[in-house]
Amino acid sequence: MNATIKPLSSPENIPHPPLHHLSKAIGAPLRWAILTELASGEPRMVKEIAQKLRRSPTLVSKHMAVLRRAGAVEIGRAGVYQIPKHFAVTPDKRHIDFG
Repeated sequence: MNATIKPLSSPENIPHPPLHHLSKAIGAPLRWAILTELASGEPRMVKEIAQKLRRSPTLVSKHMAVLRRAGAVEIGRAGVYQIPKHFAVTPDKRHIDFG
């Protein structure tokens, strides 16, 4: 038996969010703008994203909650948001693969 065991962190072992949840989450232009800001790979606070997008922190926070429930972003220490590492294909080029 020549079974290859893949590490738990390999992309095949990481569950992807259901496509219908993800497509609904990224369907709003503001959420797409938030993902664009987070695509650099740098964790950001809601306040920082809100300032950059010229929106209220309350509005951005509500949209972040939708993205978080869909699995498109995660919240880290000190309340900073980021795109999960397994979605960042090439962080230096701001490329994200939800696929």
